[in-house]
Amino acid sequence: MGLYDGVRAGFRGTINATCRPTVVGLHHVPTEGPFIVASNHLSFLDSIIIQALMPRPVAFFAKAEYFTTPGLKGRAMKAFFESVGSIPVQRGEQAASVAALDALVEILESGAAVGIYPEGTRSRDGRLYRGRTGVGWLALTTGAPVVPVGLAGTERLQPAGKKTVTPHHFTLTVGEPLRFDHVGPKHPLPARRLATDRIVDAIAELSGQERCDAYNQAPVAE
Repeated sequence: MGLYDGVRAGFRGTINATCRPTVVGLHHVPTEGPFIVASNHLSFLDSIIIQALMPRPVAFFAKAEYFTTPGLKGRAMKAFFESVGSIPVQRGEQAASVAALDALVEILESGAAVGIYPEGTRSRDGRLYRGRTGVGWLALTTGAPVVPVGLAGTERLQPAGKKTVTPHHFTLTVGEPLRFDHVGPKHPLPARRLATDRIVDAIAELSGQERCDAYNQAPVAE
């Protein structure tokens, strides 16, 4: 936790000094016990921003390649993502995705917090896409409250396809926690969809984005 707190504090200071973000609603974050952060997704930097600015640590998924890339750059990436509590997941493999969700359950059962993007991948056009039901499954399986987060302007920090980061003002808004019945992992699919839709509706209210009823798809190159 010492390394995590140090990395987190360092990024928080850098973000506050260079971007001067507007952060609203941090008092909604539970002071104890597990919770799920559910956010819209506009930038590669979103997870780092949320991890840095939230008052409690939040574990996010990260692409498995960030942990397995060879060479000095690969070792540096692995050390960074491990230091901020990221969880490796192999994209496009259902078994790996299920295992990753199980890993989030373990973290929540330990009393900690996890983060998830219901859209699954970054929005390239700024719209908020239909939520995939993993977040609904997680909420109903664990009974942990879901803290909706709306990000606005983070796409300007590092536009898709760009490798450089340009400091820019952005807004992070935290909403009131959403609570669902703790029904365990075996629950009907319609309940999972309803929970997911309720979560995405809350995110939309915070982010102010135009909605899209389709699922977002990652570019082939990602």
